[in-house]
Amino acid sequence: MRAKDAEARFKALDRFLIEHQGLWRPRPFTHLHLPWETEHPALSQWLRQRSLAEAEASHNHPHDLPAPAPFPQLAAQALHLSAVDKLPTHALEPARHRLNVDVPGRKWQQIEAFGAALNFAETPTHWLDWCAGKGHLGRRLLQPDQRLTCLEYDPALVASGQALSDHHRLPVTHRLQDVMTDMAIDPAHTPVALHACGDLHVRLLQLASSAGCKQLALAPCCYNRINADHYQALSAAGRASRLQLSIEDLGLPLSETVTAGNRVRQQRDTSMARRLGFDRLQRQLRGCDEYLPAPSLPAIWLDKPFADYCQELASLKGLSTGKQDWAALEVHGWRRLAEVRNLELVRGLFRRPLEMWLVLDRALFLKERDYNVEVGSFCETALTPRNLMVLAERD
Repeated sequence: MRAKDAEARFKALDRFLIEHQGLWRPRPFTHLHLPWETEHPALSQWLRQRSLAEAEASHNHPHDLPAPAPFPQLAAQALHLSAVDKLPTHALEPARHRLNVDVPGRKWQQIEAFGAALNFAETPTHWLDWCAGKGHLGRRLLQPDQRLTCLEYDPALVASGQALSDHHRLPVTHRLQDVMTDMAIDPAHTPVALHACGDLHVRLLQLASSAGCKQLALAPCCYNRINADHYQALSAAGRASRLQLSIEDLGLPLSETVTAGNRVRQQRDTSMARRLGFDRLQRQLRGCDEYLPAPSLPAIWLDKPFADYCQELASLKGLSTGKQDWAALEVHGWRRLAEVRNLELVRGLFRRPLEMWLVLDRALFLKERDYNVEVGSFCETALTPRNLMVLAERD
């Protein structure tokens, strides 16, 4: 998608998200009854009677569900508004021998796909790997007669990265740098960022455009990792929008999972079912029909008997449980989890539209700073759901 099309798409997404915010803002996990269920009882009933396994099977493809209205109409709109082409690719030079050692296979595939989509009119001379970790991305992009600077906050990663670059005899400088502090970017550098979080990639956009960098490319991630209570729009169109996004709202695009193994999924489900069982208990104990936020708990808590889990969590919240039917509460938690997961499928329709809104806000910000901007996908969602990329270049 070219910059000239981005503003019209942004405004259409903006209208869609504002019009239907009653469907995607309330979280089934914290609400026993969602406001939209009164308006759409057939859809509510249809979703609530489905199993947890059915919800899991539909998680990555909610648009395909044969659910009652208005689900199919919303699904069609969401797909249309968030559709984006795959960026054109070029063949990368073969990687140097053993360059991918120490890189997980999925991460290496993401790096390869990101690099193949970097179609700049002018060949970069000096790459800047932003929030680089060990610098795997930058080293893969580096070609003869180019240089590379890697910026990273973690001293251990800087040291490991420099050792790897030195081992491969590459012209790479690994710098210890907190990018959120007062710093400058060399305008001759070409910054790249693969899945830098929230404020970190926003900082790159601001510094690179102010410095006058001719080219940059990023695949954003973790839009909710910001040091503010609400999203601070970047572009004029974003600032003019009536859409106010909380940190919780910003987490919606990240709720899609494609990489979790069976053990991780089982742990996640058990944790959520237990919290939902405890949620019923705390509402009874407090005589208050409201969700009670609980602290993040270590995975070892899942090894406790359910009764101990609830009693210790209640104690943390200053509650006394007394005698309870723990087996019934545990069964309730799992039943509620199935309902929650199926009701979440409505919110799932809005994951990509909201992410596209956020990415286009970044693209329009760069357009306002005289960049030619292109937005597209650089890989399939099966490799990573965060597969949107912003390419920017000044004439």
